[in-house]
Amino acid sequence: MRQGLPRAGGWPLVTGGILSHPLAALAVLAALSLTGCSRSSSAETASARRMGLKPCRLDGVAAQTLCGTLEVFEDRAAAKGRKIPLRVVVVPALASQPKEDPLFFLAGGPGQAASRTRILPALDRIRRQRDIVFVDQRGTGDSHPLDCDALNPSRTSLAERFEDREDADVIPQCRKGWDADERLYTTSIAMDDLDDVRAALGYRQVNLWGISYGTRAALVYMRQHPDRVRTAILDGVAPMGQYLPLYAARDGQRALDLLLDACAKDGVCAKAYPDLRARTEGLLAKLEAAPAKVHLAHPRTGVPEDFTLTRRVFLSELFSLLYSPDVASLVPLMLDRAAKDDWTPFVALSLGLTDEVARTTSRGMFLAVVCAEDAPFFTEEDAEREAKGTWFGPRMALDIKRACAKWPQANVPPSFREPVKSDIPTLLLSGELDPVTPPPWGEEAKRTLTHSLHVVVPGLGHNTVGADCARTLMADVLTRGSVEGLTPDCGAGLKRPPFFTSFAGPVP
Repeated sequence: MRQGLPRAGGWPLVTGGILSHPLAALAVLAALSLTGCSRSSSAETASARRMGLKPCRLDGVAAQTLCGTLEVFEDRAAAKGRKIPLRVVVVPALASQPKEDPLFFLAGGPGQAASRTRILPALDRIRRQRDIVFVDQRGTGDSHPLDCDALNPSRTSLAERFEDREDADVIPQCRKGWDADERLYTTSIAMDDLDDVRAALGYRQVNLWGISYGTRAALVYMRQHPDRVRTAILDGVAPMGQYLPLYAARDGQRALDLLLDACAKDGVCAKAYPDLRARTEGLLAKLEAAPAKVHLAHPRTGVPEDFTLTRRVFLSELFSLLYSPDVASLVPLMLDRAAKDDWTPFVALSLGLTDEVARTTSRGMFLAVVCAEDAPFFTEEDAEREAKGTWFGPRMALDIKRACAKWPQANVPPSFREPVKSDIPTLLLSGELDPVTPPPWGEEAKRTLTHSLHVVVPGLGHNTVGADCARTLMADVLTRGSVEGLTPDCGAGLKRPPFFTSFAGPVP
């Protein structure tokens, strides 16, 4: 499942410590009114009854769940003023006597709503013994979301969907519609919120599973509340030294180069799409000289439409297609057709990614995080340097710098960007083909995590939960409470999916 954010002003993007008020624990118990969401016998605990958890059904999830809302102060430091709701979802363990330490899921983005992701089937083995908890981080989902239609590409009109625009143009309009202090939606504050949820639900310790930006959130929670973490699983690791999206052009180019090289070495792909790298370079040069004027029927409505496609927007969508190797297996076909001025595959693939991201992600929350925690830590010169020699160029990072210039300046702790040092048992998982959090970032995080294991899964992209061996490792680290004895080998037989040579699929 794709956990990142496909576009910010036309570009794909990924992906401090404020202590709670001394009376926060009592306030949490009083404020937790868990409403709206089905219950199994394992959830009939004293804390669940005391906190008012109620049955609910989640979209696309067959499992019975318990849902509700925990109110917290927007300004935790002041402990007064506006309160905001946090959406809490508990999927009870199947065992009659479950383990006392649940698995807390931390979603990607930044800006993705944990409760709207559809990853529960991947957790069947873990759920046998442990509750699974989803908390929509402040600013996402049903937790006082920073949503704005102007920040999301249209899903109806192709002209609007592929419009070449920047977030900086619409931020003032969006901010007028939010009843929020955008400076207070940072990771550090949100992780103190998360600890309030843990306390309210009566868990002494938790296990963390973060994906993409969720790995940053998990690391921050590990630093701020180390005694509350039993184990951590970080999938698609974004350590504190990774500034979003400063390195995206470099890392995305790596993934694209791996794809083009694999096609060139594959006899079937090379025959179907000869000289694909050179022809793609020619396509980009053509788009740079003049945007493409496209006329085709909308894949969903069948109505003919006209739109203009720039090089920047094309590369933005191409970057997004690299997250999943299954989707990327269609990229050579798409590039081949686009080089022949057939944009139908490009449009179909791009629209296929739009609905899920729009359904789960708050773009304002994305900006609240990166404008506080990333953009202040790199310069335009850094952006030019890191993107040198790539097709994607520095525009990703430069667009964020421009957008953040119109964003209120938040404060993060002075030590926020220091590496997280911890001896908490931590499993680090990286996909070999990941375009945004490739394996070197996992290695960087591992250096200061003294009780950790880093596993690179071949043939996979941005997150590894699709591999059975990765799910087994996740279950094992939770069972053991340690990474000792776990094998670093995972998916030895896995490889990139075969490339499509037609819409019917690969040649057998």
